[in-house]
Amino acid sequence: MTVLEVPTTPDLLDFDPDAAIELLRAWMTARGEPAYRATQVFARLWLRPVRSFEDMTELPKALREALTADFRLSSLELATRQKSTDGTEKFLFRMHDGQLIETVAIPDGDRMTFCISSQAGCALKCAFCATGAMGFQRNLAPSEIAGQVRELRLLNPPIIPTNIVFMGMGEPMMNWKAVGPTLSLLNDARALGIGARHITISTVGVLPGIIALSERPEQFRLAISIHAPSDALRKTLMPVNTKYPLAEVIEAAKQFDRRVTFEYVMLGGVNDQPEHAAQLAQLARDCRAFVNLIPLHPGGSMGFTPTTTPVITAFAKALRARGVETAVRRSRGLDIAAACGQLRTERLGRRAPIAADEHREIGIA
Repeated sequence: MTVLEVPTTPDLLDFDPDAAIELLRAWMTARGEPAYRATQVFARLWLRPVRSFEDMTELPKALREALTADFRLSSLELATRQKSTDGTEKFLFRMHDGQLIETVAIPDGDRMTFCISSQAGCALKCAFCATGAMGFQRNLAPSEIAGQVRELRLLNPPIIPTNIVFMGMGEPMMNWKAVGPTLSLLNDARALGIGARHITISTVGVLPGIIALSERPEQFRLAISIHAPSDALRKTLMPVNTKYPLAEVIEAAKQFDRRVTFEYVMLGGVNDQPEHAAQLAQLARDCRAFVNLIPLHPGGSMGFTPTTTPVITAFAKALRARGVETAVRRSRGLDIAAACGQLRTERLGRRAPIAADEHREIGIA
């Protein structure tokens, strides 16, 4: 099946909870089955997941066979699993068309954060990002985005997240058509049941996507990848700045009704000087943002040099001195291919990218 073919049977994992239950209820009614069977089936998709309809042994055999004939439950093939000495685990999943995506599970005390992917590759070509270097391949469906969480729940023993960050491969706001339903699947108590405040969507500043997220009633968190505090520098690192200039991104952050986090990858000698700290502090104060300084992962550095620890410490101190709440993210998975996109590139090589405007499903909202 190619990426653009329409399956002959619907995948129940592609529907948000309300739509999936409505579809199942209509199907059950047409078969003369009691309506409660719909919620019974839905509970086995996400809350207590199983691999197949046949595994829903609480259902009559004839009903399981009918579900198998009329619906699909897609799965992601686990191609590689790596575990770091610090407990971080990285998973490489192969999809039906051979594309590979990455998911990272990061333990930290009683927290378990999943870093999930929303696209295969990325069209944005940020200079320091291994995913951007591989180019855009295609958008992921909800069954492939939320499916990463489902697959880890199906492991023995299962890995259950407390937090989700859309900071894996791809730009979530350029796949809003799938990310929107995925957020419902992640948050809804009938599905994965993760609190909205524990789900963070990271964007380079795709403005229509920020607006779409702000219109949702749930308290999802927003992180904006800043990485440079001026248009002149940001354009050299992030080509998207031409379409969405820094001033417009900051204005959108001001309008967002929840606290915003600035993500800032530290690039040695590029964006880590005292003047950069002063400029970044002003941007953060403008929209009351929290700043998360990120040491560059050497495995996916794309020719850049990581900022040294003393310089990062001084940079953070300069931000705090200007009244900006700041944290320095710990580098995780240094002994495995944990940089975003690194493991996929090692396994699949560099495929010819597909231009984003040539992919019929690309779209912000």
